[in-house]
Amino acid sequence: MDVIIQFANSLFKPLVDLGAAPLMFILLSLLAMLMRVKPSSAIEGGLKLAIALTGIGAVIDILTGNFAPALKDFVKSTGIELSVTDVGWAPLATITWGSAYTLFFLFILVLINIVMLIWNKTNTLDVDIFNFWHLSIIGLLVMHYSDNLLLATLLVIMLGVMKFINSDLMKPTFNDLLDMPDTNPTTTTHLNFMLNPLIMVFDKLFDKLLPFIDKYDFDAAQLNEKIGFWGSKFAIGVYLGAFVGILGQQSVHTTFTLAFIGGVSLELFSVVGTWFISAVEPLSKGITNFLSAKMKGRQFFIGIDWPFVAARPEMWAAANVIAPIMLGIALILPGNKLLPLGGIIAIGLTPALLVVTRGKILRMIIIGSIMVPVFLWSGTAIAPFVTETAKSVGAFPAEVNQDVLISHSTLEGPVEKFLAILVGKMGESFSFEYIMMTIGALTAYILLFVWYAKQMQKRNKVYEQKREAA
Repeated sequence: MDVIIQFANSLFKPLVDLGAAPLMFILLSLLAMLMRVKPSSAIEGGLKLAIALTGIGAVIDILTGNFAPALKDFVKSTGIELSVTDVGWAPLATITWGSAYTLFFLFILVLINIVMLIWNKTNTLDVDIFNFWHLSIIGLLVMHYSDNLLLATLLVIMLGVMKFINSDLMKPTFNDLLDMPDTNPTTTTHLNFMLNPLIMVFDKLFDKLLPFIDKYDFDAAQLNEKIGFWGSKFAIGVYLGAFVGILGQQSVHTTFTLAFIGGVSLELFSVVGTWFISAVEPLSKGITNFLSAKMKGRQFFIGIDWPFVAARPEMWAAANVIAPIMLGIALILPGNKLLPLGGIIAIGLTPALLVVTRGKILRMIIIGSIMVPVFLWSGTAIAPFVTETAKSVGAFPAEVNQDVLISHSTLEGPVEKFLAILVGKMGESFSFEYIMMTIGALTAYILLFVWYAKQMQKRNKVYEQKREAA
């Protein structure tokens, strides 16, 4: 096992150390050239993807970085005690990539992806290597409790296989939501979409019990046409920024600034989101030509990061409404110790809501609000692990008090974090209680995914019938 870990480190570490944007620029450009795309077009696509990743990260940092001080002031003014600091996703990514086991898990998952492609168990080639850290943190959580690499690896493999299958299941929905042609290979294996099965349970309950709510739903673009700029993306951002400023008792100047930051952020999210789709166009043409010549027309997909769906305004409209709801829930939720700051814009939740509900904003907001406690409890549960690991690898944020716990309020895969804790505690003691709890939880998780897969297959048949009838 040590030999495999050492080999994985030597193979992937130089690339991963570059960071997400340079890594994806290199991978996408090389992959396109392997598909015999002209070097200039291949590099153009790679650059567009790197710029899009950099852009979306910059906008998120601007938004959360400016909102966080106002929210902290609100907490101070109310005297509420929430002892875990939400530092956002970036420090956690640094912590995770600081472990040698992350590259081992990456190596194993790359092999699994290749095997599944060869055996025709998935059509998705996952090139979003940087975000493999989301699964790695699951494995590291298992090892935190049990130091059992075998159990950690098995859980990571199980979740990886399900992620690859899910990326295929979601592809027709992405085509429909974003008006992408069937020849476009863009999909994603991002861990936030593994929340889809649980969200779909609530979505089906809406179908059965509250179907009338859709009569009151609205399309963000149509709303803008009906009521003018009051329903536009930038106006919604202005509302949120002003709300945060007033909530935090900020000065008039600061409140205006937060409102303008919210407005420009929502506009930029939409613009940058379109870059992801155009970035893979050269690769799309190359894959189509390659498969026609070599693979008898079999269609392959390319799994990239999730922000290509950021062009849909419903995602950000829901995220901005859920943000103050999340803050309110955090203040009163039993068992929660985490104040949402770095994760106040719930990008670990809203993309999955968009896919399952297909952009029905009222459903997104209501179901998202129901799901918020899962994230807060998960963030609270992993805080000791995150804090200890951050200090051990020298990645504890310098601006945070060294005596407090740190975590992330909307980190992708909250349900999977609980599974990892259960598996880890089972591996620590192998007590009958934890064995039965773990078997029960994993069985329920797998059965829910199987049910969800069947629902998505039904949806995809409808898409196919509409395409044939057109």
